[in-house]
Order: sequence, then C-alpha cells, then structure tokens
Amino acid sequence: MRHLPYFCRGQVVRGFGRGSKQLGIPTANFPEQVVDNLPADVSTGIYYGWARVGSGDVHKMVVSIGWNPYYKNTKKSMETHIMHTFKEDFYGEILSVVIVGYLRPEKNFDSLESLISAIRGDIEEAKKRLDLPEHLKLKEDNFFRVPKSKILNGY
Repeated sequence: MRHLPYFCRGQVVRGFGRGSKQLGIPTANFPEQVVDNLPADVSTGIYYGWARVGSGDVHKMVVSIGWNPYYKNTKKSMETHIMHTFKEDFYGEILSVVIVGYLRPEKNFDSLESLISAIRGDIEEAKKRLDLPEHLKLKEDNFFRVPKSKILNGY
C-alpha cells in the first residue's frame, strides 16, 4: 500500500461474531462504507498500527483487510484487533486507526488452530514493529486529538 500511513475512522459495527467467540481474539469492525473507501491499491492482508476507541487511549493494533478465506466471506471486511482488554463492548463508538505497516497477505488455513496461531504470531510481530521509533511517533499523531464534533463516519 503506497498510502502508508493510512488514517481512517468510523463507527464500530457488529461483525460476524467470530473474533471473541471462536478465536478468543476480539475484533472491532468497520462499516462497509469505510472498507469501500480504502484506496484502490490496498492489498488484502494483515496490517498493524494504532487505534483509539472514542476519546480513550491509543493502543497497538493489528487489522485484517480482506475476505478471510478460512471463513469464505462474500464481503470484504476490515477487522481490527486492539491490543488492550476492554471491560465492555463498544458498538457504536468511533474507532480511529492509523495503519502504519504490512505484515503478510491473507491466506487460507487448514484448521482453526492454525489460524489462531498465525493471528497470535501477527500480534507479537506487530508489538515489536510498533516499538520502532518511526512507528511509535504515530501514536501521538494529531489525528487522535480531533475534537468529537469534527469526526465524520468513515473519514
């Protein structure tokens, strides 16, 4: 993706209900219009960066952009795993993300266990990369300081 870092925000919507229940790795899902507004040259795959829910703290994240071949999705999705434990769901809140790097292409898996193992590996790799100075500085970007009145869904 030539457009890195890529900044986007949108309202958290209900996804497929698999992140927490089947994978034990909760995700926050963007609405279709945010996915549809991604630059045309965005490759499907796993990316990493920073995320903020509402006016909360900024946390490390990984995001899957694509079709999730293991689940044979018919719609492209953008599912963000924020590396923080939240006390409750935050559907309807505004999720702001900065995608700073690419980890790997999306791929199919032979089993749920191998999918979970790959996601856990992605999370660990993202944690390391986000500690690099060039990525750490984006945690403090003004994008995360936008007054709530200026937030538009999907932009």
